[in-house]
Amino acid sequence: MMLNNFDDRLAMLKSEHETLIKKPNEPIYPGNGIYLRYKNPVITAAHTPLEWRYDLDRKSNPYLMERMGINAAFNSGAIKLGGKYCLVVRVEGADRKSFFAVAESDNGIDGFEFKGLPILMPQTENPDVNVYDMRLTKHEDGWIYGIFCSERKDPNVPASDTSSATAAAGIVRTKNLVDWERLPDLRTKSSQQRNVVLHPEKVNGKYLFYTRPQDGFIETGSGGGICAGFCESMENPVVDEEIMLDEKIYHTIKEVKNGAGAVPIKTEKGWLHIAHGVRNTAAGLRYVIYAFMTDLKNPLKVIARPSGYLIAPEGDERVGDVSNVVFTNGAIVDGDGRLLIYYASSDTRMHVAESTVDRMVDYCMNTPEDSLTSRGQVEARLRLIEKNRK
Repeated sequence: MMLNNFDDRLAMLKSEHETLIKKPNEPIYPGNGIYLRYKNPVITAAHTPLEWRYDLDRKSNPYLMERMGINAAFNSGAIKLGGKYCLVVRVEGADRKSFFAVAESDNGIDGFEFKGLPILMPQTENPDVNVYDMRLTKHEDGWIYGIFCSERKDPNVPASDTSSATAAAGIVRTKNLVDWERLPDLRTKSSQQRNVVLHPEKVNGKYLFYTRPQDGFIETGSGGGICAGFCESMENPVVDEEIMLDEKIYHTIKEVKNGAGAVPIKTEKGWLHIAHGVRNTAAGLRYVIYAFMTDLKNPLKVIARPSGYLIAPEGDERVGDVSNVVFTNGAIVDGDGRLLIYYASSDTRMHVAESTVDRMVDYCMNTPEDSLTSRGQVEARLRLIEKNRK
């Protein structure tokens, strides 16, 4: 039987929400030695405040209906600010429109709670129809930059086509995750851009972007993988040349496409990149997370490519709006080297994987590279078996 009493429903909603926010998280042991998964998602649609979803006025909403529903909360940028672990979450309404909102935690593992209001994104002269998947870069120039996907209807299709879109890299900057300044969209020679990440330091006096050029909104077309390009100014962000950094490769976890994920992490051995790769299956596209490293002095030089995926969807992570997907666009490093990788599952919810910088460097530098053939991979596995038997 449905609860018709306004006060009883409100009390139940508040109790359920508070219980969810305060629910402790638990690591799943023994793990694989590279990272630990945690039992519960860190952010879900149900974490959003009741006042964002319900009209709490008894007169205008006597049945206490959810007037503006939330469908999902996922693909979060991540940064540590003021001692808090902060996620700029992609929140998708029941209306399919995504927006950004900030959630904070004291420990980065649980207790995430949305703070303030949804971000009212400043617009360019060509307004966004939809925005999502922000990467947060705490840059050496003093700003926190947010690079996100700006989606607009494709103007070059017939009026009857109401699904074709274009993707561009929108840019905002802030000092506090509250006040946001919109900058011009990134301009490149590619017709569209997705999964763009800003390097945290200048290289030879220039800003460095990691791009993913593509011909269409979904298909990369002639875009061959993760590229890198330089620009002189964030106020006039123009990349004239995109240099291939990490290409997509046949019969690998990134055979269909790949893209930058979290902002590169500086380590003693090189820059740690945590990216995503996509391959085709009979059931559709499968997204996984993988890692590689680039040279400290020359970030355009790859120095380590461990084979295979780092994180793939497991169990309940496989099910959601876009199933069989894990995706990351944020990670946080603590002063003691603890690394928290925030990842979404199936375009629905957020999770965390805990590792350390040292572990990830070891994983990248000492895991065999993909030989790109079955025989070559068996030979590598046989060498491992022989070593263990000795």
